[in-house]
Amino acid sequence: MRLHKTRTAGEHVINAFAEKLELAKLSPEQFTQVLETLHMLGETGAGIELSSLETEVLVDVVQRASREQLKAIADHPELRSAFLDEIFRRMSDHFVPERARHVDFVVAWRFTDGDGEDGFDRFQTVIEDGVCVSSTDLARTPDTTITLSVDDFIRMATGNAAVAAMFVTGKVKVKGEYAPAVRFSGYFDIPKPSGG
Repeated sequence: MRLHKTRTAGEHVINAFAEKLELAKLSPEQFTQVLETLHMLGETGAGIELSSLETEVLVDVVQRASREQLKAIADHPELRSAFLDEIFRRMSDHFVPERARHVDFVVAWRFTDGDGEDGFDRFQTVIEDGVCVSSTDLARTPDTTITLSVDDFIRMATGNAAVAAMFVTGKVKVKGEYAPAVRFSGYFDIPKPSGG
């Protein structure tokens, strides 16, 4: 079992900022403006990057964000891309090889309302030989293809959505082998939302 390192407030300025952000007071437009500014600061080398946001803090921000705020991220081309890249980058950090012993499979991800082929943004995740790798261009033949919206994926990937319910309600569509899709989140140690 992996233990998350204990976080101290302000360990990185972006963590302290995100923890104090009162999301309930922000409209979806204001929320995206804040994230846009942080993303721009990261792009200019100001030392404040979304990638510096600890996973535990990201999980709590997603938990506190409204559905409309998360949808605004999904609808914003730059933030959509930044959040998808960030979540997939972190997958290998939170992968627990012991949970995926004797498991080898490829998941193709298709995100609705995208700029890519047929209107989807695409990623692949390969779990093989105790290693997890994700990218936009792994060019592997998938065992499973999972289709969902970016905002639902952000909620699901941060432990802020009941994955089983998303399958049952059709928010997550699966083509190919169903078992890898259903078991996928069990191969990761995702920090739990704080609940408050």
